[in-house]
Amino acid sequence: MQNIGKVPSKHVGVISLFDTEFVSKEIFPKELSKDFHKAFEMRQIADYKIIEPVSPEKAKESLSKAYSFVEAVQKYILSL
Repeated sequence: MQNIGKVPSKHVGVISLFDTEFVSKEIFPKELSKDFHKAFEMRQIADYKIIEPVSPEKAKESLSKAYSFVEAVQKYILSL
């Protein structure tokens, strides 16, 4: 596996590194990045703001996108 020599210290750094090292180099599609950003945004809201409960439909959609993200990363790692 390629070591890019960077270790981000914050979640936002991980997302930025994912975008610059993988999405911008077209290893992963932009849609995967958008889903990653959305999941992080939802996590931020859940942790730091008072919100209404998430609907079952929205939760299922987010879970499906998370599975797709993990599947794409696993596929990439196994191809190395």
